[in-house]
Amino acid sequence: MARSGGGSGPRQPLSVKKPGTRATKTPTKAVSKAASKAASKAATNAMTTAPETSTLRRGASRAKSNGQKPSQKAPTVAKSPRTKAGKQVIASVALERLLAEYPDAHCELDYRNAFELVCATILSAQCTDVRVNMVTPELFARYPDAAALAAAAPEDVEAIVRTTGFFRAKAKSLVGMARRLETQHHGQVPQTIAELVLLPGVGRKTANVVLGNAFGINEGIVVDTHVQRLARRLGLTREPDPVGIERELMPLFPRERWAILSHLLIWHGRRLCFARKPQCPTCSLRDVCPSADIEASAGSADLPAGHG
Repeated sequence: MARSGGGSGPRQPLSVKKPGTRATKTPTKAVSKAASKAASKAATNAMTTAPETSTLRRGASRAKSNGQKPSQKAPTVAKSPRTKAGKQVIASVALERLLAEYPDAHCELDYRNAFELVCATILSAQCTDVRVNMVTPELFARYPDAAALAAAAPEDVEAIVRTTGFFRAKAKSLVGMARRLETQHHGQVPQTIAELVLLPGVGRKTANVVLGNAFGINEGIVVDTHVQRLARRLGLTREPDPVGIERELMPLFPRERWAILSHLLIWHGRRLCFARKPQCPTCSLRDVCPSADIEASAGSADLPAGHG
């Protein structure tokens, strides 16, 4: 009870306790125990995930240092040469041995002239050479030159090239390329990369194919999926894109060998150095390849297609 106002002592505050309610005590002991248990669990989780997190961070750091996204990162190669001199040794040995192993290496697209090679190479995007060679005889019979193809109806060309995939885009590129040849080059295929890449459907790879094979001009190195894979496996490049790979390969090989180099790497990739399960035990480059036997020991399913 509070004292009355007439008392001499200090006034006591009135109680705020509501009738019929019971004062509750804070369960400090229970809270403390629960907090302790949660902290312990968090610490355990942190210890468990720390190695994985550290690995991911190191991987991201390496990918960033290569200027690539993690998904684009060039595969790691065991004992990859760090100097140009080390890469030069591998490049020289690889060229010499592949020349001996594939003396008849050549472009496996069927063609009789530069115009036909341009058409066949456009069709070869995301398609095998074998399939392209099944389609081009009819295409070239109906449209033997740029003038004939330039006048073609796109849907007629689509019907012929349908089985090569992306047939609408390819038909559009073929007709557009032929029309550009007629209007800008008098129906003839130009002989410079600068002019070739302005043709619809023609990029640097196609331009290099045409120059090197139809005209014998070594302006660059054809970098297709096989060349990309083998160049990385041999430790000759870390670049993630074809242009970067070409730029790094060019100084490692004699200019007069650039065209044949692509054929050699493509032939080797198609016959032995497969994307999955490369035949390392029978490979003539096994003793100089930094990636030899890596897939056999680690399992091809765990490694990217560009590794081996």
